Amino acid sequence: MPLAQIVLGDIEGHIFVYVRNNGVGPLIIDRLTFTKDGKHFSNIEDCLNVAPQSYMHDVSTVETGKKVILPNSFLAVFETKFEQQEGEEERNLVRQQLTTLALKVYGHDVYDNKIKVERDFQWFGRHINEKVIG
Repeated sequence: MPLAQIVLGDIEGHIFVYVRNNGVGPLIIDRLTFTKDGKHFSNIEDCLNVAPQSYMHDVSTVETGKKVILPNSFLAVFETKFEQQEGEEERNLVRQQLTTLALKVYGHDVYDNKIKVERDFQWFGRHINEKVIG
């Protein structure tokens, strides 16, 4: 049985959103839905004002067909790494953009048992400097 989890990370310039399978069976992803300001999107790049080439994402395979996440593996929904010389302002802009989103993952296991997991991304706003937001 798969165990889906949406994992948010912000560690030493590495900001990411993963859909992780912590179970023992494969997780088959049917679709992802991002929500921003009450509107629904199937692509994270439609929700962000960040250049798509500045981050990695493995979501395009979900659009064209099913994506299988094996046990102890993950799907990178969003991932970027900042160099040390890049300032906190650039990181905060990405955090601010992510904070406005939520993600729903729809999938199933090999026995066709439906799986749905959701999480908002407000966690990314916990360290944003008020001057950047306002």
